[in-house]
Amino acid sequence: MTWLQTIILGVVEGITEFLPISSTGHMIIASAFMGISEDSFTKLFEVCIQFGAILSVVVLYRKQFFDFKRLRFYLKLMVAFIPAAVFGALFSKKIDAMLESSLTVGMSFLVGGIVLLFIDKMFEYTEIENVEEVGYPKALLIGCFQVIAMIPGVSRSAATIVGGLQQNLTRKFAAEFSFFLAVPTMAAATAKKLWDFHKAGLTFTSDQLPMLAVGNVIAFIVALIAIRTFIGYVQKHSFRAFGVYRILAGIMVISLINAHVLKRKDKPQDETSQTVNFSLKK
Repeated sequence: MTWLQTIILGVVEGITEFLPISSTGHMIIASAFMGISEDSFTKLFEVCIQFGAILSVVVLYRKQFFDFKRLRFYLKLMVAFIPAAVFGALFSKKIDAMLESSLTVGMSFLVGGIVLLFIDKMFEYTEIENVEEVGYPKALLIGCFQVIAMIPGVSRSAATIVGGLQQNLTRKFAAEFSFFLAVPTMAAATAKKLWDFHKAGLTFTSDQLPMLAVGNVIAFIVALIAIRTFIGYVQKHSFRAFGVYRILAGIMVISLINAHVLKRKDKPQDETSQTVNFSLKK
């Protein structure tokens, strides 16, 4: 990876992490077009810069996260986090196998886009606007929707927002609860990735730690802007535009695969990999 590639991936992560368009899918495509080699550090980088993005949530919603009298807030996040934690632990190998399929990403873009075209009509009347009104069963069910996002290209944000709308949360608060839930989920993913990196006996070079730090800082700053913009947008508009975007992105990915421009690498992933291996045909 070069410093320019580090900056670009940080920007891509910051923009896409909290929008319902799949940050993983966009990171994969961006890496492919830049010709970034899929070594162990690159795979670590693509996951760990999510930590910078989730810190933006903690900063923007610091009143919720640092009001330690609101124990139920933390408990509800933990309850919502349980399904993904359990499912990921039980089926990690099958999930990794799914991550081998480039077609899965393109199809997930398409299907998710179609869902977002109609989601506002499906849940037109919603009323829950704060955490206090979210019971533990509702939190658990929203967490179950997050499990769907383990399919590459689905989007964790999109899945949990749909889950929130299904549980009668308003558009604004469904997005915010999705942000809140990202904190324990992405923190756990980052910790696991770092542990796997260490467990494999790998170490950072003199350039890699600064790159990881810069990527996180950029993702943090860009995510701050993206979250504020997204919340302002969904208060006035539907999710339809994101649906259209996902459909176009899905068509593009599938077209590139069919044209043999974008293809999956033949070599298997190492044990620390959690991303799809793509390369541009030369």
